[in-house]
Amino acid sequence: MLAIDLTGKTALVTGATGQLGRVMARTLAQCGANVAVHYHSNFEMAQKLVKELQDVGVQSVSVRADVTQLEQVMAMRDEIAKQLGDPDIIVNNAVSQYHWTTVLEQPVEDYADQFGSCVLQNVNMAKAFAPAMMKKRWGRIIGINTECSMQTFAGQSAYVAAKRGMDGVLRVLAQEIGPYQVTVNQVAPGWTISDRDREKHTERDEAYESKVPLRRRGTDQEIANAVAFLASDLASNITGVYLPVCGGNVMPRI
Repeated sequence: MLAIDLTGKTALVTGATGQLGRVMARTLAQCGANVAVHYHSNFEMAQKLVKELQDVGVQSVSVRADVTQLEQVMAMRDEIAKQLGDPDIIVNNAVSQYHWTTVLEQPVEDYADQFGSCVLQNVNMAKAFAPAMMKKRWGRIIGINTECSMQTFAGQSAYVAAKRGMDGVLRVLAQEIGPYQVTVNQVAPGWTISDRDREKHTERDEAYESKVPLRRRGTDQEIANAVAFLASDLASNITGVYLPVCGGNVMPRI
């Protein structure tokens, strides 16, 4: 029987204390991976998550960094290597929140902010962690993109511009490090149900669901399942992919 087995691998999830990040961290741990829990400000949640993952039976540590700053990402790399070894899997998930509005009204600073969290994060993480993957000729780089990159709806310009820039960086990176058997892929969630929705009972939105071929919103666990698949040997010949996990709400065409 096929199974996703990440035993003996080490994963790093950025933004692991967030709604989606913590589910991805748990799922990778349940597949057997040791997990480095990255956080920026939520130390208490990071410690709680580390304890939860350790209780699953894997090794886990928390690490803090501003992923837009290369020096801090390099320091995070060194700390993880010291405690868990070089990561085999990185999931670039950290995000920066801001107010969406029109291009004419969006502060220029918001574009720079999103460029940092979407583009520079992926550049910095590649610089820090890809060389060790290339040396051992095995590695998985997974960026969390969004269905918005294809929708380009009004009010999304700063987010979409940065996520589309991220897409370009990761597709080029897939070309550059593919010869070393390191894969680079993206998972693009739709409007995803998280614990926040479950607590507030806001899982349903008929206006959104009516436009989705599967007629429902996806869940955080379904996103995490796609990440675990791409992290595994089951996806060893898949690279350069932008994979929507949104019930068909966006469909890349040929």
